[in-house]
Amino acid sequence: MKIRDKNPVLRETIESLHKAGIENKAPIWKAVAGLLNKPSRRRHEVNIFLIERNLGKGQVAVVPGNVLGSGELTKPVTIAAVGFSVEAESKIKKAGGAVMTIDELVKKHPKGEKVRILG
Repeated sequence: MKIRDKNPVLRETIESLHKAGIENKAPIWKAVAGLLNKPSRRRHEVNIFLIERNLGKGQVAVVPGNVLGSGELTKPVTIAAVGFSVEAESKIKKAGGAVMTIDELVKKHPKGEKVRILG
């Protein structure tokens, strides 16, 4: 897989996701790596109201992009993303949820079971 991004942190994340997808036979991580490998103007931005609408209590999701703070969250969810706005992070934590990096999520769920892609 040819990696487009020049950001060394994002490059390393894409490489580790691709490797985890192969090693753990988890196609979700290869799919997320492919979504992150798109040009930055085509990356996903997900608002809190979309998380509220699409996830149930206690569910886990990965956002191949940034999470923004528009909307309200009423249930605890776990979200992994490239980046979070300050407002989005505080709303997720206020609702009893957790925020983490994509690499942390891969370590916690190596097979990608019960993890959804949002965006």
